[in-house]
Amino acid sequence: MSADHAGRGPDYAARRGALRSLLVENEVDALLVTDLVNIRYLTGFTGSNATLLVHSWDMRNAEERTVIGTDGRYRSQVAEQVPDLRSEIARATARRIVALAGEWQLGRIGYESHVVTVDQHRGFVEQGTGLEFVAAPGLVEQLRTVKDAYEIEQLRAACAAGDAGLATLLERGGLRPGRTERQVARDLEWAMFEHGAEAIAFETIVATGANSAIPHHRPTEAVLAAGDFVKLDFGAVIGGYHSDMTRTLVLGAPTDWQREVYALVEESQRAGRKALHPGVKISDVDAAARSVIEAAGHGNLFVHGLGHGVGLQIHEAPGIAKTGTGTLLSGVAVTVEPGVYFPGRGGVRIEDTLVVREGGPELLTHTSKDLTVVE
Repeated sequence: MSADHAGRGPDYAARRGALRSLLVENEVDALLVTDLVNIRYLTGFTGSNATLLVHSWDMRNAEERTVIGTDGRYRSQVAEQVPDLRSEIARATARRIVALAGEWQLGRIGYESHVVTVDQHRGFVEQGTGLEFVAAPGLVEQLRTVKDAYEIEQLRAACAAGDAGLATLLERGGLRPGRTERQVARDLEWAMFEHGAEAIAFETIVATGANSAIPHHRPTEAVLAAGDFVKLDFGAVIGGYHSDMTRTLVLGAPTDWQREVYALVEESQRAGRKALHPGVKISDVDAAARSVIEAAGHGNLFVHGLGHGVGLQIHEAPGIAKTGTGTLLSGVAVTVEPGVYFPGRGGVRIEDTLVVREGGPELLTHTSKDLTVVE
């Protein structure tokens, strides 16, 4: 994408062009896209019912037989959001698009086998007379892994809303003994909306005391108390892009064990961030952070992967874990979020969203990672 186009928004035609190159490599004549997030990535359409057919024949004229289908509720929306493609209006959008592919005798049709149900596939075969349907999973997701300039700008804005939301919560005294986890969560979410969030990225985690040892604790009526760790995991959505950040704070003077476990996780997180470089093995990034915790004798208390990709979805490729495969590419947006959790006692997680760059990652979440003591 050119720099001037990045200022105007995504170049959807260029994204579809990149996908066509993958279709040629995978020897399919067209791809039937049914995942709504992938349709948004390729066209900009944000409705709740759509099917997209991306044609790969004759690259010069491929857009002529690239078509998006939706139903009558979105007639005006699809015309506004996708003015550069032919649109078909039908309630059963996939059936209509598959029928068109059959009329055009497109041959081998790839489909997103990782999201299509058995019944949907049966319908494609019954409707698409003369077509051969072949599994083609993850092709659009492969493109989505590396973010373009527009996407990174949206991620920066979403992360800034999260940073500002937490700062506002603390400035207003919203994190204090006597409040419940649910009250803190709702106030934090509202503060993010005040700073430009269009939505929350996922259900906000507020975990106090022993609950902070539960990695994905859901807020309850549990009351914050002096001496508690309070773990906050939250994010905002701007332009469809998600932020993700975790900070663990302590209410009142921290004890020695709280300082020790916090310092350990902080060191682990620093090592994970430092390992983010283009070309590094994904499993090696996890190992860089995990080895710090293992060396301290707490490897069994770090119970999840180190991080994940983030973008139009809160969890995207690549997954950064022991079992992660492949290498990192420049422009990939990921989280780094080690944690140590003592069941029944408390835990610490520290998480940032970053973009992999030559020379070192770009940090998008800027809230301090020093141990914050809330008096």
